[in-house]
Amino acid sequence: MTLAGITLRDLEYLVAVADLRHFRQAAERCGVSQPGLSAQVAKLEERLGAPVFERGRTVMLTPFGEAAVAQARVVLAEARTLLDLGAQWRGDLAGPLRMASIETVGPYLFPLILRPLREAYPKAQFRLSEGRTAGLTAELLAGTIDLLLASTPLGDDRLVEADLYVEPFVVACAADHPLASADAPPPVDLGMEGLLLLDEGHCLRDQALAVCALGTRAARHATGLETLRHMIAAGEGWTLMPLLAARRSDADSLVRYVDLGPEGPGRRIGLVWRRSDPRGPRFMELAKRLRDLEIPGLRAVPRLPPLPHSGEGMGRGQPPKPPLETDLPLRHTPPPNRAG
Repeated sequence: MTLAGITLRDLEYLVAVADLRHFRQAAERCGVSQPGLSAQVAKLEERLGAPVFERGRTVMLTPFGEAAVAQARVVLAEARTLLDLGAQWRGDLAGPLRMASIETVGPYLFPLILRPLREAYPKAQFRLSEGRTAGLTAELLAGTIDLLLASTPLGDDRLVEADLYVEPFVVACAADHPLASADAPPPVDLGMEGLLLLDEGHCLRDQALAVCALGTRAARHATGLETLRHMIAAGEGWTLMPLLAARRSDADSLVRYVDLGPEGPGRRIGLVWRRSDPRGPRFMELAKRLRDLEIPGLRAVPRLPPLPHSGEGMGRGQPPKPPLETDLPLRHTPPPNRAG
């Protein structure tokens, strides 16, 4: 037995007759002729292989009919749920929304944006995860996640990128390091010894090398920003650290953060999704909400060439794409005061 020949409309006729116990009144409720409704109900009973109604001076449900009508109500309720899901997609974002972030952004940005996002999208359930750029990009393209917060551009024409802000870099060094007591911001091309980096695969590693004008890899590295911070506190060297990560450093007084000035280097952070996702217009609205959040120290996205990526798993070798012309400018906030 297959479902061929059974329609939701037939089930609506069945429920109407069961509710009203009258074929003519059921036909009026459904907006069809009584002969047409009676014929469809009879065809459905034939298709089911058992009578649903006992027809006489009054209409009654057979024992089989009681179970059949109860199941028809379940099917119709589920079908209406399907329509409701469509209505949710046409309106605000709703349901599970899988948002991932690169490891050097998520722990520091999520605490600042989650409350505003939950207030703006009360019907959405945000599912958060973190990882490295290459792996998360692959997950996004595979449909495992819906949105990605990453350093842009990624250079893949299958993705849409809405730039959010530029996050300045600061120099992180030990309290007794010469950079900590400098009278002026250090030069941008910090080509000096002692630079500590993240492992291969982190886009922040390549960006730090580009800013510091180093053509070779530093000898020492760490698996994550927090490990890097502890290495610096131990006096092992210095690094470039994103501003939001530096602000989360309530660890101790062993690390100093030195501002590189209002025109200092930074990285571009954007919200990314699949170009084929029909929720694209809603995601663009979400990106605009994120731009409007007042997070001190973050800068507007300039129309300048971005810092490099590691290049691993970044699509199919396309050159980086320019920012979307539909992107709105960020709310400009002043750079942070120079620390320590």
